[in-house]
Amino acid sequence: MAEKKLSKIPFGQLGIILHDSCKELGKKVDQYIVERRNDIYKENNSKYYLEEFKSSYLIENDIIRFSNGEGKGLLRETVRGKDIYILADVGNYSLTYNMFGIENHMSPDDHFQDIKRLISAIAGKARRISVIMPMLYAGRQDKRNSRESLDCAMALQELESLGVENIFTFDAHETRVQNAIPLIGFESFHSTYEIIKTMIETEENLQVDKSKLLVISPDTGAMDRAIYYASVMGLDVGLFYKRRDYKKIVNGRNPIIQHEYMGSKVAGKDVLIVDDMIASGESVFDIARELKKKGAQNIYVAVSFSLFTEGIKKMDEYYQKGYITKLFSTNLTYIPEAFRKAEWFKEVDMAHLISLLIDNVNYDDSVSSLLDATDKIKKLLAK
Repeated sequence: MAEKKLSKIPFGQLGIILHDSCKELGKKVDQYIVERRNDIYKENNSKYYLEEFKSSYLIENDIIRFSNGEGKGLLRETVRGKDIYILADVGNYSLTYNMFGIENHMSPDDHFQDIKRLISAIAGKARRISVIMPMLYAGRQDKRNSRESLDCAMALQELESLGVENIFTFDAHETRVQNAIPLIGFESFHSTYEIIKTMIETEENLQVDKSKLLVISPDTGAMDRAIYYASVMGLDVGLFYKRRDYKKIVNGRNPIIQHEYMGSKVAGKDVLIVDDMIASGESVFDIARELKKKGAQNIYVAVSFSLFTEGIKKMDEYYQKGYITKLFSTNLTYIPEAFRKAEWFKEVDMAHLISLLIDNVNYDDSVSSLLDATDKIKKLLAK
């Protein structure tokens, strides 16, 4: 008797809604899914059940702007009964809109409002809605230190109230913000494997050896990340402690007075500084300068999000002076063309991981293997 084969049935027909802020990354994600599903079907057409194979799973949509700055979301095809994934980059500051004849650059608030407009346009007709925000909206305002707003928690609760069942993000500043929405899915993925893979493939002189390379955390907040990098790579770890002036607030934060180092010897070693993001870049610049004084060789920086809110002139300067050898950063948020052209910048592509995430969730498969890449990293280093 022939063995009976069971088909994998999707939760609903897949549909991906790309906001304008995430079109470049989203199109790569869509193409990966198309290629993967076609390949699997050719290999074993009894493994997957799909109502139809498409050349694209993207749902055509638009955000219409009125002359006074108001907007509305518009879907140009049906989403009834579909498993919908909305992909938006709230950090993309390159998009603009006109208000009373004035060109305004879109802020994270504008992008988040557009996400809600698209959910509203779905009007409850989708079988399930998941939101993928690679950079979590208001993720830097995740806790209350005094009489402050809790923007991130309120935003997550707002999405829940609109019917969103899953929220996916990357390297959330504080994952405990998910406590605000305990009844729906919230996952924060990491870019560690993709960053390490890109480093090994592109930096011929990089030696992953305890006597040659040291992992550095730029502050106490990034220590867990640094420890993880050091553990899977078999390296030592060091820490810079930020002494701040808590009597002043400059650009929304307390200015740093001095960085103090704790850890093993730096002299003669290459250094890998790891963090979730570079905002202005001042912390990384100060730390790179201090490490060079201590005799560090090549200094590499690995982050998920590189913003450089005050421009990249100083980064160019530090590269020319030899303070920083290379910056590895993902395409999870907007990357200006000036970054891509810079000799010190190396883009880490995350489209494949996001495509796996969408594929797995659409078929109600586990995403545990995507959350923990320890085994993949060890296999990569073993080669």
